[in-house]
Amino acid sequence: MEKLGVSITGSGSAVPETSLDNHALTALVETSDEWITTRTGIRQRRISLPSDSVSSLAAAASRQAIASAGIQATDLDLILLATSTPDDLFGSACQVQAELGANKAVAFDLTAACSGFVFGLVTAAQYIRTGVYKNVLLIGADILSRWVDWQDRKTCVLFGDGAGAVVLQANESDRLLGFALKSDGTQNHHLNLGYAVSSQELLPGINVSQGTYQPITMNGKEVYRFAVQKVPEIIDKALFAANLTVEQIDWLLLHQANQRILDAVAERLNIPEHKVISNLANYGNTSAASIPLALDEAVRQGKIKPNDIIAASGFGAGLTWGAAIFQWGK
Repeated sequence: MEKLGVSITGSGSAVPETSLDNHALTALVETSDEWITTRTGIRQRRISLPSDSVSSLAAAASRQAIASAGIQATDLDLILLATSTPDDLFGSACQVQAELGANKAVAFDLTAACSGFVFGLVTAAQYIRTGVYKNVLLIGADILSRWVDWQDRKTCVLFGDGAGAVVLQANESDRLLGFALKSDGTQNHHLNLGYAVSSQELLPGINVSQGTYQPITMNGKEVYRFAVQKVPEIIDKALFAANLTVEQIDWLLLHQANQRILDAVAERLNIPEHKVISNLANYGNTSAASIPLALDEAVRQGKIKPNDIIAASGFGAGLTWGAAIFQWGK
């Protein structure tokens, strides 16, 4: 069978209308705009209203990506939704499929937290390369404001809500040039959105657990240390797989977690500042949405041009991390 390649042919993004800046947060917790911006680079974030949903944000971003790719929703074979905050614990990808009218597409969720988009990109590529599917919609969408403790100043200042999407299509030339993925469950405790168990006696001697999920907890120092060490390594591995050097990268597109992490990774890789894509000042950490959101914004601003080579890397809970080197456009 003829080997097929993958191209990324369209992008889209969507964020809630409500904006919450650092000054507004001072009414909730003891903090300041100066404290937040110097430590994170974040100035504001978008927050979903109770009427907003992951599936509606995902669908809005997807419509843009589908239009950008020049196809119809009915052309889609597969929809992958990378999210850790579905509207339904059983998954939200099928809701997106229904909203789009993509009646030929199979749809399912993929959970890898802030690495979700990169993991999803690699997963989608395998379906295309093996000839199973030709048109895949990959979405990263999260509403982390649902799961933030607004009294915890270490975490509540970091997170925002949003969605980003791309269309991947079968192509004669392969635009996914190289990738590398890693996981380390021994460090899982550093970043959690854990199940909070309460025991309920069902019958004498038979207890079941009932409960919900507790807010996000994070060891910021350990996550920072992990990211600054592991992300340059995984990008190097992906570049080696792509048979490329750092100098050949046009753009460094990292998960938008913290400006200090972006700066430290770029410095370790000797990538100049003008090649680093950053929009976290306006959106904060949007988990699986952050890479496609920043990608779409840079494409629409005319920064990223056809054939530009992008080194993308996601990292976060699991702990998980990965990198993908790809060329933009058909």
